[in-house]
Amino acid sequence: MTNFFIMGDDMKVTCTLPIIATAALLAATTVSAEGFSLSGARSAMQSDISFNVMQSAGQGQIKLRHKVQPKAQVRSKTVSSRSRSFQELSGVSTAADLKSLIAWAEAGPKGYDAVQYGAKRLPPQRPTQMTIGEIYRWIDRTPGQPHAIGRYQFIPSTLRSLVRQAGLSKNDRFTSAVQDGLADILLVDAGFNAFKKGKISRHRFMENLARIWAGFPTSNGRSYYHGYAGNKAVISWNEFDAVMKKIFATKRG
Repeated sequence: MTNFFIMGDDMKVTCTLPIIATAALLAATTVSAEGFSLSGARSAMQSDISFNVMQSAGQGQIKLRHKVQPKAQVRSKTVSSRSRSFQELSGVSTAADLKSLIAWAEAGPKGYDAVQYGAKRLPPQRPTQMTIGEIYRWIDRTPGQPHAIGRYQFIPSTLRSLVRQAGLSKNDRFTSAVQDGLADILLVDAGFNAFKKGKISRHRFMENLARIWAGFPTSNGRSYYHGYAGNKAVISWNEFDAVMKKIFATKRG
């Protein structure tokens, strides 16, 4: 059994669900998803694989709390008027809960300082103590290994794209607030605002999320990147759907 706890300022919901084997889901999928497209997304590309930080990253309890990181204090000469809104979901409790779910599936207990478990040559410092430029140098100096990093397991191409879009510089530190802000851009690309406005369904939004984060399943129960570099879904589609229902209690499927 897997227990999910969603905790807000004044509520606690517990949802206990049985673990459903991937094979069973493949044999009889109980929930179907709508057709969808990420053609408008500027950072969630099919080639951007989000690696799980550890093979058991998704085991244990999911604890989602409405804890919002303070906005990053970023002073960068590279910021332009065309930069995307940075941390535009800061203060949104549903976004905070969803990011906690992503971190549970992707990063494991190390959270903002997580590094993909397959990396043999680790960064010289904890990621949150490094600048973005220092992370780039670590990536460039350690070829031939996975480099997914941080709470949301950004891979190099995604990280560089998001940093450009946010208008950050190489001198900015890879803090928890910066990581949350970059994740906000991915959530918007996946349809967070469209879903909140009722323009897309919950299942379509879930499918979009699964194309960005490999720890989430698609409606067939498997990761969109199943088998690629050891990736697999760490939660079943029905469990994923149940948690999303709790986070977005008023939204349709």
